[in-house]
Amino acid sequence: MMYHSSGMDYSREPGMPTRFVWPYGGRSVYICGSFTGWEQHPMTPVEGCPTVFQTVCNLPPGFHQYKFVVDGEWRHDEHQPHVSSNYGTVNTVLLARESDYLPPMLNPQFPAGSNMDVDNEAFQRLFQVKVSDIGLSEADLEISRHRISVFLSTHTAYELLPRSGKVIALDVDLPVKQAFHILHEQGIPMAPLWDFCKGQFVGVLSALDFILIMKELRNHGSNLTEEELDLHSISAWKEAKSFMNRQINDGGRTGPRQLVHAGPDDNLKDVALKILQNGVATVPIIHSSTEEGSYPQLLHLASLSDILQSICRYFRHSLGLLPVLQLPVCAIGLGTWVPKIGESNRQPFAMLRPSTSLSAALNLLVQAQVSSIPIVDDNDSLLDVYSRSDITALAKDKSYTNINLEETTVHRALQLGEEPYSPHGISQQRCHMCLPTDPLHKIMERLSKPGVRRLVIVEAGSKRVEGIVTLSDIFRFLLG
Repeated sequence: MMYHSSGMDYSREPGMPTRFVWPYGGRSVYICGSFTGWEQHPMTPVEGCPTVFQTVCNLPPGFHQYKFVVDGEWRHDEHQPHVSSNYGTVNTVLLARESDYLPPMLNPQFPAGSNMDVDNEAFQRLFQVKVSDIGLSEADLEISRHRISVFLSTHTAYELLPRSGKVIALDVDLPVKQAFHILHEQGIPMAPLWDFCKGQFVGVLSALDFILIMKELRNHGSNLTEEELDLHSISAWKEAKSFMNRQINDGGRTGPRQLVHAGPDDNLKDVALKILQNGVATVPIIHSSTEEGSYPQLLHLASLSDILQSICRYFRHSLGLLPVLQLPVCAIGLGTWVPKIGESNRQPFAMLRPSTSLSAALNLLVQAQVSSIPIVDDNDSLLDVYSRSDITALAKDKSYTNINLEETTVHRALQLGEEPYSPHGISQQRCHMCLPTDPLHKIMERLSKPGVRRLVIVEAGSKRVEGIVTLSDIFRFLLG
């Protein structure tokens, strides 16, 4: 079958500018739809992304159907809304009125291995609006939040337990150096602490502890020998850390921080709130067969990622019940964004250069109270991410005992932590991105994947950093 283009410029027709994307490659790609009279309209490759084709058509309000013609064959995008019609399976878009415009075609699911979409400044300006400006009422927002709250309140932490697996805990008498080596070898950012004398879990050891130890070594390294470091136990470090905190907070009146934990019968909403309110990454799920809490069993380390997986799995085939999930992340204002020119009401957005010293990076992680900071080039384009957990990689060869924090750059620190057997390099495994126009449900799906705690919001093509959205941001928004 042959298809012929009418030569008409549909981007000049009256209506709402609507961008269509075909991200699956081809030599020649056209779009045909009810708004073109089912005649061909050419699509052009995106600069720098030859396998991604796009075009803009002005659509009047109403229900529209469309298909793609790729190398002479009818195709539809299986990852966008589609129905059966006289033209076979076609994609659909509904524009009720301009203020309702919420373009599903802006965010195609890219093939495996790609985290990028296409975007441009004109479309980003189009979507920098309030929730009420794009047709979602406060009632719709509250309905979405209520349904998620009901789900979380009626499901328990027991449902998060995997069918099989292991949970690692550390004895408080273990040397600190050995403990961080274990964290790195096991690929975990933290572990609960077990006190044999007390017969209970008493806290956690995390990457933040390692950062504080590194800072202490820089200040007092000349007074510590390597033998002393080998013998310095977790309990000794925790006592020293507690003393320092008492010195800083209220003249010594602050007591040691209690372990934040949950039981298997606690509902998921309570678990999520414990994580958010205490600023922790995980909550140990501990079961005890006695009322006194003796003989505790560590069952699992629950995280917001676990809970988000449950939400996505439960609502995967009923997204219509949660209207808020269709909103683009930029319309919600979710996450932390780079201040625009003239904006004085936003806090500065932390970014690092590859040449930034490790000392400055660690100070920024602690002072800004964030778990990771994007690494960018001179154009603020994303190169990598430096996270708290990256510091534990320096424990593998005792690198941190000899490293100079002032002279070592972030780039060099990442090289020291990179595994030689990693076939693709560490940055490809850690650097997860999204676009400002990605809908909330796509953001949630990506963040629900194991090991993904944040997405860097970038401009397509240039990868210029525009913001960052984390698991905590998602839950603060969903829980209101």
